[in-house]
Formats: sequence, C-alpha cells, structure tokens
Amino acid sequence: MSAIPAMPSFPHSGAALIASPNRTLREQVAHRLNGRCRPVQQAFGGADALAKLEKADWQVLFIDRHLPDLDAEELIEIIQRRFPNIRVVRLEGEDSSSGDGDRETDCCPPAGPLTAVAVRRAEGSEGAVRATASRSGAQASVSPMPDAPLPGPPLPGMIGASPAMQSVYRMVRLVAGRPTTVLITGSTGTGKELVARALHALSARAAKPFIVVNCAAIPETLLESELFGYTRGAFTGAVQSQLGRIPAAHGGTLFLDEVSELPLGMQAKLLRFLEHKEVQRLGSSDVTRVDVRVLAASNLDLAKRAAQGNFRQDLFYRLAAFPIELPPLTARRGDIVPLAEHFLASMAEALDMPVQRLSDDAIGMLEAHPWKGNVRELQHVMERASILAEDRLVIESEHLYFSDASVSACPASES
Repeated sequence: MSAIPAMPSFPHSGAALIASPNRTLREQVAHRLNGRCRPVQQAFGGADALAKLEKADWQVLFIDRHLPDLDAEELIEIIQRRFPNIRVVRLEGEDSSSGDGDRETDCCPPAGPLTAVAVRRAEGSEGAVRATASRSGAQASVSPMPDAPLPGPPLPGMIGASPAMQSVYRMVRLVAGRPTTVLITGSTGTGKELVARALHALSARAAKPFIVVNCAAIPETLLESELFGYTRGAFTGAVQSQLGRIPAAHGGTLFLDEVSELPLGMQAKLLRFLEHKEVQRLGSSDVTRVDVRVLAASNLDLAKRAAQGNFRQDLFYRLAAFPIELPPLTARRGDIVPLAEHFLASMAEALDMPVQRLSDDAIGMLEAHPWKGNVRELQHVMERASILAEDRLVIESEHLYFSDASVSACPASES
C-alpha cells in the first residue's frame, strides 16, 4: 500500500472544513489534519459547506469534486470570490464520491475504504488544487479550472436540460442550503411549487414539514387565524384551539403561494413575523418563537405592484432577498418533448398500462404550439391525448387537443 503523502502544513489556529458526500474520505482527511488544523469540521455537500463558511472563519476548505447538490467547480469560483482568504483544496478521484452506507451517500454505489489521499496546493490563481484518492496509490497534479461548469442534473421532481432551466437549477442549488428567503416568480403553470419543494428537499430542513399556504384561496377574514392559529373561544365558532400554518412549519419550510394576493393588513403582520420570527395566536397573549424558512411565489410583478402601492415595499424586499424567475415553456422548447414523454410515462405507471409514444407529426405540433399555459397546459394536453388514443400505443397529431380552437387537431367527433 502506498504511503499517504504529507498534508499541507497549516498554523495550529487555522480552521479546516471538509466537504464531501463520502464519509470515509472526510474522516481520512480529518485524521490526517489532526494536530495541523483546529478545529476541523465536515460538510456532506456544497450547500452545507456554504452555510458553514458563512458562520465561522476558515483557513482551508477541502472539497470533493463529486457533490450531491452543487457543481464543485462553480462552487470553488464562488468561494474564491466571496472568501478570498480561504485556501481551497480539491479532492478528486474515481472513488471520492463513493459512500460507505451512511444516509448521505445512499445514491452512490458502495465502495471499500480509501487508502491514500494526496493533496498539493496549486500554483497561481488560475490553477485548481487536484488530489487523487484511490485504493492502489496516490497521484497529485495541478490543472486549470474549466471556463464554465458542466450542466447539472435537474432538480428533484423536475424535467428539462435546456439552458434556461440550467440557470434555474444553478440558482436553486446555490441558495438551497441557506436560510435566505426566496421569491419564485414566473407565469402560471411554470412550476413554482416544484422549485419550492426542490429548495426544501435540498436543504437541511428536508426531514421537517413543508407547509403550503395558497394566499389566494383563503378568505381574508380567515387568513390571520390560518397563518398564526387561534385559541379556543377566540372568536365565534372557535370550539377548540388550532395550530396555525406558520407554527406547523416549525423547523421546516413555509411556502406562500400567490403571495401577491395577501391583503395589505396581513402583509404588515407577515412582515413583523419575518423580522422577529415570533407568532401570537388569536385569543392568546403568549408569543412563540418559530424557526421556519420562508419561500414565496407570485405570477405577478411584485416590484411593480409595490411601486403602485398594492404591495408593501418593505415586505417585497424581505421576500425578494434571493429572487428566482422561471422561464415560460416557449423559452425552453427543447424540454417540450421530454416533458410530454414524462407525463405519458407517469400516466402509464399510474394506470398499469404500456407507455404510449409520440409520432413525428405529434412532436411537430407540440413543438410549434405557443403554450400560453406553460407546463401545466402541456400536462393536460398529454392527458387528453392519452385518453383519446384509447388503447393505441402511438399518440398521433389527431389526438392532440389544445384549448385554442384555431390550433386544435382534435376531430369534432371526439370533442
């Protein structure tokens, strides 16, 4: 077995952070750093590492090139811009992402323990630190970082690899691990709730509640009691106490859908909660602190509504700490067919039937349609087409029916 090369020397006062989904690799690097750095902490992914970097002063970050949530090269660039005093050491190798059975690496195939880790500091600002971890031996080299990161996988529950969606995926992965309030905007049917659920799933709060509040669906007279809760006898009909949506999300994520529909009076109360993270139930004088991450969504331009006086500007700035705008389906036409095929496969699985495929003519019609209803409209079109095709395995153009009669291909006899 090859001997482990000497680790870089650091002052005893330096703090080191090791970011990798591989617990074995993290523990090996931590063991080699024992006595050289103090303290040494571990992070299982990129978002976790960013959150820890914000909370303390670090001297060196060891980062695996295989991260479960962020692109390592892109993350390194961000760290070098935001934390220029931190030395970045990249751990790299075919086995570096393999797990050892712990929950952080369930998605990775099991592998034996790594027996060698090599680390060498890169020369100059254009180099990236490269370390190779292997079972048989260790090699180290220095190579330039690529100009642009490779495309990342879609978010949980989402489909599409278009450049427009890659930008969304990147933004979500960058902010997922932080407590930052996120405002998700986009036209109706673009998938705002899917993005909110992905933000929750990629965060450290994933095991805690994800509570959805549709601000447009709750009557104004009930909004306060729904959000903050109430005690028995607080108002006529309050026969028992009820926990509000905000306290129910404690430790997790609160998603305020269609937040533009909040009345101004409720906006002031929501702003106070965001500032103090305290709730007071109707009919009670007790104040309770709540740990909750807030996400909001709107299909309207909140900045414009704030300028018009229809939405509080201070609340807008609170909610829009990190805005993410979803593109319409027409801006991601390369995703139309993959999305349509996904909907067909999902329906086939739910109904335990063979998966239907699209004919070339049907694909041409789907790609040419304006899709004013975005992804939601596409889902409904594919559901109708699957029903109209009956037991046929190919979706033809005549099975496609669009809400706009001028582009409908559905025969009158099937209408």
